[in-house]
Amino acid sequence: MGTSDAKRTILVTVSGPDKPGVTSSLMGALASVNVDLLDVEQVVIHNHLTLGVLVSTDGSAAAVLDAVDGPMRRRGMAVELAVDATGHARALSTHAVVILGQPVSAESFEAVASAIAARGGNIDSIRGVADYPLTGLELMVSVRDTADADGALRKALVGVAATYPIDVAVERGGLARRAKRVIVFDVDSTLIQGEVIEMLAAEAGRESEVAAVTEAAMRGELDFAESLHERVKALAGLDASVIDRVAGSLELTPGARTTIRTLHRLGFHCGVVSGGFRQVIDPLAGELDLDFVRANTLEIVDGVLTGRVIGEVVDRPGKARALAAFAEQVGVPMEQTVAVGDGANDIDMLTAAGLGIAFNAKPALREVADTTLDYPYLDAVLFMLGVTRNEVEAADSRDGVLRRVPLDG
Repeated sequence: MGTSDAKRTILVTVSGPDKPGVTSSLMGALASVNVDLLDVEQVVIHNHLTLGVLVSTDGSAAAVLDAVDGPMRRRGMAVELAVDATGHARALSTHAVVILGQPVSAESFEAVASAIAARGGNIDSIRGVADYPLTGLELMVSVRDTADADGALRKALVGVAATYPIDVAVERGGLARRAKRVIVFDVDSTLIQGEVIEMLAAEAGRESEVAAVTEAAMRGELDFAESLHERVKALAGLDASVIDRVAGSLELTPGARTTIRTLHRLGFHCGVVSGGFRQVIDPLAGELDLDFVRANTLEIVDGVLTGRVIGEVVDRPGKARALAAFAEQVGVPMEQTVAVGDGANDIDMLTAAGLGIAFNAKPALREVADTTLDYPYLDAVLFMLGVTRNEVEAADSRDGVLRRVPLDG
């Protein structure tokens, strides 16, 4: 072999129907001309394979083409060569961008790609992360690392998501993205459908007035702690048996079981932090095998609700404190935490987390969250974290779990 100064890089690309033996045959052909591998990438879309191999050689491009052309053609594959004397292996992408939609149109994707390019970004790779219940695409992107690179890219893509019927998430790439280990969910209208306090108030015939106060509090128009005390007054005199009835009637958000089950497999510590009530939430937390629960406690005297809560109120700042306590309890730094919620009382918790996800959220929370999800499937959180639908289904099938059951909770 000659000196490294004499070497050139050659990108060998083969494409055609996916079938066994293509990669091994290509590598065998390249071995015959004694090249060094610099990078390999393979993509299969609907059984069509595209395989790119970047090699370094002090031989000629013609020799490389002669070596690979025959074996590849015999397997029905087309071959292309690109010679670049200054080429090099791809650098680590700086950001991950996830697009979710029903569907993701070419028009909306073009808008995302244009926004990335307008900020000097390059799309390094694209892969599908989901085809059900949403279409999900993950883009690994490289942008010039400036002090405001994260904010500028996120702001641009939030604007695209506001224009088209898609959700877009932006995260730093590399190890930081895969280091998340704690996740907490709000309960009402996030982990479950509906608001527990309204369900309890319905037992007292006062659901509509309590719902109006709840809605104002979630929009950030009322102090949460004050609104909580006001709403709980409506429960005074109810028999404590209503708690069990309401707890038994809770409906999980579609995809919730899948989400918690998958996160546990990935090594996440999973918890809930709620402005609702422990007596209602605890049975659900046990069923889902959650690691952490923080919520308010209803006062019960002689089997009757007094219309008061006892202990520290879990309000907006209390939720952030609970997340920090959970992270400290399991020895995880805050940048490795994720928080998911829907209302204004989740603002502090989401901004404190390493990644804050607004789930079908009120405007006040959407403005501060790292990303938003506007589809009613909680397992979309997994796609935002880079977990693919195929990975979820493969793990479930190994455990004997029935696959593709819609609205599995």
